[in-house]
Amino acid sequence: MRTFAVNARYLIVPIMSLLTIGGILLGGSYTWLGVALFGVCTVIDIGTRNIHRRADFASDGTSYGVKRFQYGVMYMMLPVFIALQLALAWQIRKYSVSASEAVALSNLFGAILSAALWAGLGIIYGHELSHNRREGFFVSRLIMALSGASHFTYAHVYNHHLDLGHENDPATAPRGRNVYAHAWHSHMGQSHYSFDMESGKAKRRQKSFMNFDNRWIIGYLFSLPTLVLFIWAGGLWGVAAILIIWGISNFLLEALNFMGHYGLIREEGKPVEHRHSWDNDNIFTSWFFIEIGRQCDHHVRGETYFWELDDVKGPNYGVGYFELFLYTLIPPLFRKFVQVHLDHWDQNYATEAEKKIAKEIYLNANPKIQSAL
Repeated sequence: MRTFAVNARYLIVPIMSLLTIGGILLGGSYTWLGVALFGVCTVIDIGTRNIHRRADFASDGTSYGVKRFQYGVMYMMLPVFIALQLALAWQIRKYSVSASEAVALSNLFGAILSAALWAGLGIIYGHELSHNRREGFFVSRLIMALSGASHFTYAHVYNHHLDLGHENDPATAPRGRNVYAHAWHSHMGQSHYSFDMESGKAKRRQKSFMNFDNRWIIGYLFSLPTLVLFIWAGGLWGVAAILIIWGISNFLLEALNFMGHYGLIREEGKPVEHRHSWDNDNIFTSWFFIEIGRQCDHHVRGETYFWELDDVKGPNYGVGYFELFLYTLIPPLFRKFVQVHLDHWDQNYATEAEKKIAKEIYLNANPKIQSAL
C-alpha cells in the first residue's frame, strides 16, 4: 500500500491534464475547466504551505518509488500533450469553419487558455526527462518542442546545471530583474547557447551550420507539426492560438527558473552546492511538480530520480510554487517578499567572495549610491 501511495501521489498533473482535454472536447463552459483547475491548485497550495514531507524510503534504505512506473507516466505525457493540442485544434477548426457549430468566442478563449496553462505545467516532464541520457532525452526534446522550446533540453543540462548562479547562466535571474524580463532573457539566452554549441560543433567538423546534424535547427523543426496543425485548424486564429500557448507555456517554464534561483550567486569555478538554489517543498508543490521544487538537492544530484530527492536544509522560501508565482506577477510585492530571504542567504549561506559579488551587483544597479561612495 505504501508503494502505491508513493507512486500515485505524482499523478496530479496527468489526471488534471486529461480532465482539461475532456473539458475542451465537451465545449461550452467546460472549456474553462483547465483554468478552474489551475485556480483550485493555487488554493490547495496556499492551504498546505506549512505541510512538508520527506522522501519515502523503506527501512533498508530502498525507495518506494517504482522507476518503470514513473518513467512510463512521463513518457505517456507526450501523447497526452499531443492530445491536448489536437483537442484545441479541433475546436478552432469548428469555429473557423462555422461559428454556429462551435463554442462561443469567449469559451474558445477558455479552451486556448486552459491548453496553454497545462501545456506549460507539463513542461516539468520535459525537464525531468532531460536528465535521462538515453531515450528520455529525446522524448524531452519532443515534449519541449510542443511549446516551441526544444533548445531547452541541451541548454538546461549543459549550460544551466554547469553555470548555475553565475552570469553565464541565462536561467539564473540576477537581483533586481522581474519575471517578465527574465522570461525573455532566459528563453533567448538558452536558445543562443544551443545555437553557439551547434555552431562550434559545425566549425570543428568543418561543416556548414546548415546541416542535418544541427540539433538547434532540428529542435525547431520538431515544432513544425504543431505549427502546421494550427494553421490548418484556423489560419490566423490557429496562429494566434499557438502563439498564446507557446507564450504562456514558456513564461511558466521561465517563472520556475526565476523562482528556483532568483538572486543567488556562485563564484565562478566553485562547485554547485545546496545553498545555490531555493527550495519550495510544501507537500502540494512537491507532488504536483514531481519534486521539481527540491532544487537544492536536484542541482547537486542532477541524475537522481525525482522521487528520491530530499530536504537538504538549503535556503527555502517557505511557500509553494503556486503561491510564490502570484507574488512574482507583481514585481514590487515579490521584491519585498524575497528581500528578507536574500538578506538571510547573504548572512548565513554566502561566502565572502559571494557577498562581494552581491555588493557589486547592488552598487551597479544603484549608480547614485555608488557615486556617493
